[in-house]
Amino acid sequence: MGGSSSLLPREALEEYQELTFLNKQEILLAYKRFSELLPKERRENACSTRVPKSQILTLPELRANPFQHRICHVFSTSEDGDDSMSFEDFLDMLSVFSDAATSDIKSRYAFRIFDFDEDGVLDRKDLEKLVNCLTGQGEEARLNSTEMEQLIRNVLEESDIDKDGTINLAEFQHVISRSPDFVSSFKIVL
Repeated sequence: MGGSSSLLPREALEEYQELTFLNKQEILLAYKRFSELLPKERRENACSTRVPKSQILTLPELRANPFQHRICHVFSTSEDGDDSMSFEDFLDMLSVFSDAATSDIKSRYAFRIFDFDEDGVLDRKDLEKLVNCLTGQGEEARLNSTEMEQLIRNVLEESDIDKDGTINLAEFQHVISRSPDFVSSFKIVL
């Protein structure tokens, strides 16, 4: 059986290199990983096939991520709302989470992932969901209402520069710029 590159046209490989932060080897590995999520009889057409979200979530890198469903949602171009992914969606996701992606790109996508209601700002409800994702789903892990309110108040006090009660993208990026660990921790390694 030929290598993964025999199923990925050379022109497509070159285009993917130009459009992502991934190198040739990373793209070929991504293609192999994506193809393996498909039934054997559909692997030859991996570039034109969508993988269901349930299969994407079997990847170890996502399985342990508390934002796994939001990540799939943000990177999916599915018009059905099922958050399935095409190979290009998958590449976009891996590109944003790669070490080579810029902090600007990483922060823009992190903001979208954390903006649960997709209204363009992180409000109190988004921040509460974000904290709940980070602390775990069990009742014993959740903050009580007083702790949650204090934490959200502290986050807004630190981040909400225009004092409108929400965090917009520019404010989010300002906070991220003061957190050098953010870029290195916002990644998925193949």
